[in-house]
Amino acid sequence: MHATPVEILSVEQEELRGITRTVGEIEWLLLILVLLFQVFEGPLAQDQAAISAGLFFYAAFVLSFRYTNFYKTESRWKIAIESFAMVIFITWVLWYTGKLASPLVNAYLLVIITSALALGKLTTMFEMALITACFMLLGGNSPSGEILSLAYVGGLVAQLAPMLLVAYITTMFSADIRFGLNRARLLSETDDLTAVYNMRGFAIVADRLFNQAVRYNRPASLLMIDSDNLKAVNDVHGHEAGNQLLKLVAKCIETELRHTDVLARYGGDEFVALLPEAPAARALEVAQRIIKAVATTPLEFEGKRIDTSVSIGLASYPDDGRSIDTIQGRADRAMYLAKEQGRNRAVKYAA
Repeated sequence: MHATPVEILSVEQEELRGITRTVGEIEWLLLILVLLFQVFEGPLAQDQAAISAGLFFYAAFVLSFRYTNFYKTESRWKIAIESFAMVIFITWVLWYTGKLASPLVNAYLLVIITSALALGKLTTMFEMALITACFMLLGGNSPSGEILSLAYVGGLVAQLAPMLLVAYITTMFSADIRFGLNRARLLSETDDLTAVYNMRGFAIVADRLFNQAVRYNRPASLLMIDSDNLKAVNDVHGHEAGNQLLKLVAKCIETELRHTDVLARYGGDEFVALLPEAPAARALEVAQRIIKAVATTPLEFEGKRIDTSVSIGLASYPDDGRSIDTIQGRADRAMYLAKEQGRNRAVKYAA
């Protein structure tokens, strides 16, 4: 199955959009926590102004960075910058609310959770190193000799241990969840027999690619491909031979497609392939190569050689239609015309 760069990018963007929504909620939760602390705990009067300034500038950062399309698309770099800003804000607030004795010291957990969910192990380790440096800064009243002592290091590790544990567990859970979601998506969009897209997966990817072709006025072609003798193979050699034949045909088709092309099993013995950035002449060359690849690759089944062939219909955007449904319908008609003309050939749709 061909996983196109467009599909990969789109899936990642959908995932990142969900993550950034969560990051946004974490940022507002942090602001609310600090605001509630200021209202109910009542820090010293001389610290009120510094905390209020921190709240103002951090809120301004969140609003400008998140809601003014500072970045047109979501990215992990954007989330990394936001998490770094969270560390700065938390450290600023802790400095004026008791430093390491502040009840808000565990707000660093919000940064760790954000990083573990969105940025992976390496970045989370970097965030932990940054938070460790902030802990040392906040505990900076200790003499330099004491900082190097075993007792100081042991106390620092004890303070950081819960955060390290949260970082580890959240990172592991995030990786497991992401793997499970990707696996479920793959299974729901893949044909069990041939391992190419099923029509659900094809519709998701092909619609996106075709809409891009329309938007930028770029050519695109669609091939409808039918195995010429699947029914005869099933009748003579059994359904297992027919299944092996379909796998062989799918493999032959894939070898002649580019990485950016999209192949799916349309149903039964038919396949459909979308070729973005391919005018009719280019697509016809691809179709001829597919026909040759299938014809020269017989199926070896239980010591028997089973020859096969395919018939292909071709239609292109914009010459043969302005929608993917129209293009597909006309490619299907061209495919049946290829079968009527003797099979083992490619026919381009003609009005």
